[in-house]
Amino acid sequence: MVHLMIALAMAASTAPAAAPTGTERRPPLDRPASTMTGSEIKAYNVGLAPTHPDFIKCRKIEEIGSLVKKARVCHTNDEWKQLWVQGNQDSRDTMDAYASKAGDCRATGTC
Repeated sequence: MVHLMIALAMAASTAPAAAPTGTERRPPLDRPASTMTGSEIKAYNVGLAPTHPDFIKCRKIEEIGSLVKKARVCHTNDEWKQLWVQGNQDSRDTMDAYASKAGDCRATGTC
């Protein structure tokens, strides 16, 4: 964690300041973003637009069974998008599985 911050600081001080184009990708994280501290996430996000696929965003999610406890969950924009797509697909699959096929002529082929 400290090594990441030192490496980012050294890279910023030795490399000429170039305007981010928004197309360059960061190397994959060596650990889950949720285990990173706030300062590590800020250091990682330096120079990235909030809409960049590698930008890390954190959300607080309420834990079931508790009135006050919340978990901090952090992912890159790409990971949040994949989770959103997978959640929607799971929801569609569940609705299809529980939908009644008895009155549906498409299921019986009697249309």
